[in-house]
Amino acid sequence: MNDPNFDPRQPNGHSATRTDSRPYALGYSEGEFMRLQKQGEFFSDLTEDMMRRAGIEEGMRVLDIGCGVGDVSLIAGRLAGSSGKVLGIDRSADAVAIAQRRAAEAGQSNWMRFAIADIETFSPEGTFDAVIGRLVLMYLPDPAETLRRLCRHLRPGGVVAFQELVMPMARSNPDGPQFRQCIEWIMGTFDRAGFELEMGSKLFATFVAAGLPAPQMIASSRTEGGPHSLVYDYLSGVVRSLLPMTEQVGVATPAEIAIDTLAERLREEAIQHNACIMLPPFVGAWTTVPK
Repeated sequence: MNDPNFDPRQPNGHSATRTDSRPYALGYSEGEFMRLQKQGEFFSDLTEDMMRRAGIEEGMRVLDIGCGVGDVSLIAGRLAGSSGKVLGIDRSADAVAIAQRRAAEAGQSNWMRFAIADIETFSPEGTFDAVIGRLVLMYLPDPAETLRRLCRHLRPGGVVAFQELVMPMARSNPDGPQFRQCIEWIMGTFDRAGFELEMGSKLFATFVAAGLPAPQMIASSRTEGGPHSLVYDYLSGVVRSLLPMTEQVGVATPAEIAIDTLAERLREEAIQHNACIMLPPFVGAWTTVPK
């Protein structure tokens, strides 16, 4: 799998600088990059399980699209090992820089590279053994077309594996007004910004529309409760990063949200009612292209 001509730092023979004009609802602040790393830790076991099921293994050359600060790429890097190659692409130069630093800190920089690139126009040289992504197709105007195009760079028998949320399936039992309001702020913002709330449940149809074989699929989620759960900080962190977009699209004002106390309000409500909080499930889908 080691190709001396494979240089993931050079998509199309040069470093890409063009970025997609579509807005990213959560923004590119330092706080958002920190939130992404915490989110990556929170969900890492769910993603690694899906990738193992999909067949990501030692020696593979892997392309991670919309890599952000590198969480999924780092999982792929551990699975592919030093005999493999991982290329993560993202349109944010700041996110790419963080991903590169984290790969170096993890001792994986020799077989991991990151590049600034627009997913919708990215066309790498060479081929990959796998194309992967998490929470990226939901932002694309035509995810099936993007998959169809990227799969042209897969070797015969290569793996396609993606993981996306089904946001409306978030639950608290018993339901609480603070939790329900928080979820409505999040979903309302993504919906009015034009992004897909149910991308996880649309993965099967998206793979088929891309001309891929019908995927295998699995759903998994974090289920939380009690005073020490990270779920309250996780949810309030999402709302905090969304705040500028939430206000811009008319879902709520900062005064209505009162972000600095949101995590504690969610915690107090859950403790009071011994609530079981079920976060939206991640749906993982994977298939292999024909040999």
